[in-house]
Amino acid sequence: MGCTGGYLTEAHLRGFERYKYNCIDTGFVSVYIMHPFWNYCVKFLPKWLAPNLLTFVGFLMTVVNFILISYYDWDFKAANDKEIGNTVPAWVWTVAAINILIYYNLDGMDGKQARRTGTSGPLGELFDHGLDSYSAALIPIYVFSLFGTQDLPPIRMFFVIWNVFLNFYLTHVEKYNTGVMFLPWGYDFTMWGVSGILFVATVFGPDIYRFSMYGITIANVFEFTLIGSGMVSSHPIIARNIYLSYKNKTGKMRPMWEMLRPFFAFLWLFVITLIWSFCSRNDVINLEPRILWILYGTIFSNIACRLIVAQMSDTRCDGFNVLMWPLAATVAVCCFPYYEQVFGMDLTADGERWIVQGLTIFSTLAHWHYGYGVVSEMCNHFHIRCFKITKQATVDAEQELQAEEAQLSAKALEPTAAENVEEV
Repeated sequence: MGCTGGYLTEAHLRGFERYKYNCIDTGFVSVYIMHPFWNYCVKFLPKWLAPNLLTFVGFLMTVVNFILISYYDWDFKAANDKEIGNTVPAWVWTVAAINILIYYNLDGMDGKQARRTGTSGPLGELFDHGLDSYSAALIPIYVFSLFGTQDLPPIRMFFVIWNVFLNFYLTHVEKYNTGVMFLPWGYDFTMWGVSGILFVATVFGPDIYRFSMYGITIANVFEFTLIGSGMVSSHPIIARNIYLSYKNKTGKMRPMWEMLRPFFAFLWLFVITLIWSFCSRNDVINLEPRILWILYGTIFSNIACRLIVAQMSDTRCDGFNVLMWPLAATVAVCCFPYYEQVFGMDLTADGERWIVQGLTIFSTLAHWHYGYGVVSEMCNHFHIRCFKITKQATVDAEQELQAEEAQLSAKALEPTAAENVEEV
């Protein structure tokens, strides 16, 4: 892969050379069920299969789901008519549920495959978490089609998506300050939960999710559960881990403003998108919600990827993201209250729709270029290839996996470090 972007500085590359993956996983489901299962399954993979290929195939499953459901329900209105019922074919929900499980399991097996093949290193973690940041935008969108815009209006979809963004982002803010990846136990429940929701739509029909009682809909329960679980099971624990890293002097010990610096770009994006969602002259959030979610998700993924690069290379993270400049300019145009008086004509709904589509295409291409450039530069620096193993393993895979299984059985819920080391 050729170097294309010049996105990584010498400080980044030196930081990646020193980087050691450090993670703690205390989740009951992952420790007792999923890791032993993945240890078993990975034995059947050929050793010439690059771990990053597993990661990428898993990500493509989430993309296939998005395209498939978008084809049948572009505007999230397929579930609105209770008499007709949800017009998305039943088989679509089955395929989507299976694809989610494929993504989840490949995401858990890629690090183990890296250890089997002796290709563990920083590129795999960056590649994995970078694609996960994109999936964080795609996966919630599947569920929206079960509720429709009547039970879950686009403005409430907006806050659901931002809750998912926050949960994902906080984990990497935590690592940026502590130096440790504390794997959230809620991730396993989320993946199984989403897959289960989609399977239920196949067996009992998606109309089950339009049920309501005393004015409370299934969509309300979904929102409450998603937002409440993060506030209870994730956010306080992350705050506590960061506090303890300062108290015990085990973390990065950054000054207060440097500790909070990762939030700057994140909050800028939230404020700008919030203004557009509420103040659009043509109510764009109801015109093109799906495109908006992809636009917001793409820029969020770029912010998250840059934070991941910073925390892995132990460098200063960005306080602002360059993709927010065209976004801010677009929002200023689309929300300008005196548009007709100044320009002699009003901004039409079609005009704003074209602006959204154009900005989404531009941001997506820019983000893809960033991702390709970073991966290329790391491959060139470490003399490796992203999707091909260029060296033979030096670790006895079978003995290592057996030792890991014994350790997991013996240690109960004690933290297991380096459980999901990624490929170089």
